[in-house]
Amino acid sequence: MTTPMSNDLASRMRRFLRADVQGMHAYAVQPSAGMVKVDTMENPFGLPPALRQQLGERLAEVALNRYPAERGDLLRAALARHAHMPEGNEIMLGNGSDELISLLAMAVANTLAGPQAGATVNTVLAPVPGFVMYEMSAKLQGLRFVGVPTTADFALDVPAMLAAIREHQPALVYLAYPNNPTANLWDDDGIEAIIAAAPGLVVMDEAYQPFASRDSVDRLKRHAHVLLMRTMSKFGLAGVRIGYLIGRQALIAEVDKLRPPFNISVLNCEAALFALEHSDEYARQAEAIRHERSRVFAALQALPGVKPYPSEANMVLARVSDAAAIFAGMKSRRVLIKNVSGLHPLLANCLRITVGTPEENTQMLAAFTAALQEIKP
Repeated sequence: MTTPMSNDLASRMRRFLRADVQGMHAYAVQPSAGMVKVDTMENPFGLPPALRQQLGERLAEVALNRYPAERGDLLRAALARHAHMPEGNEIMLGNGSDELISLLAMAVANTLAGPQAGATVNTVLAPVPGFVMYEMSAKLQGLRFVGVPTTADFALDVPAMLAAIREHQPALVYLAYPNNPTANLWDDDGIEAIIAAAPGLVVMDEAYQPFASRDSVDRLKRHAHVLLMRTMSKFGLAGVRIGYLIGRQALIAEVDKLRPPFNISVLNCEAALFALEHSDEYARQAEAIRHERSRVFAALQALPGVKPYPSEANMVLARVSDAAAIFAGMKSRRVLIKNVSGLHPLLANCLRITVGTPEENTQMLAAFTAALQEIKP
């Protein structure tokens, strides 16, 4: 419940809060109670009852009166093994990938010694449409963000990316692999060309790696300025908030200086360790999601006027004639998807659909079909 803002408070806010922050829009999360929730790329599967009981018993033994310390080191080691981290690299933990993105922006921000000292403000560069937090985190640190549009079918526009790199000399380049919200993998030759041209750091953001056919671990071996970022959110622990960043030891050591102490709670740490010990269960879930992804794609492709795009993630992007109408029609049927039409002009009339359980996908497709039929020709 909101209360009226006093003139005095409004005056203080105008005077002391950053004007750019006051002009921004907060990251929106849709209310989802009672809905079939297929809008935020979560793993829809829970743990089997026996594993839930084991996890509960284990979390009950966690020392909540102590700061996390050694268990965090154990989690870093377990994640390094899980990701097959190459020799000579190190790993740092974040409170989800979002915190890591913020720390990377902070690490390359040169605004304190910026225009006043005659320096050029650093640039963060990424293909667009892409993950909105790249731009938001850059701007919050006073960095310039340059978004390079993809082609019309969401392929990486390599000549445009290389031209932007030459012009802006970015401190940081993000390549989401697969990309969000388009769910595709970039061309490997194009990625290599961008890595070779980049004067600063290149971050391969592999949030959706459990569902993709390729990864970038080998790039860590070949390129000292490449960082690999992953999260356990899509793995199946969205509520636990564990992200991790892998790169050369010297580079991670510098970024890690910015990490808040004890940024991963003991409960989150223990839940992540438990999940890694049962990674075979999560691998089965990922396989089920990939299978359902194929079913959802084929069903959407068979609908008149619907163009789904090939996916390597746990979501499918589809273009329709009237995204707002279909979104509203599905929501009225208690199915929540994501209307991404307003995120970028290339996404006009596009909807992003998370792959759910078989039952959720059946309900989603029924609601989608019914909403589609309501659209007037």
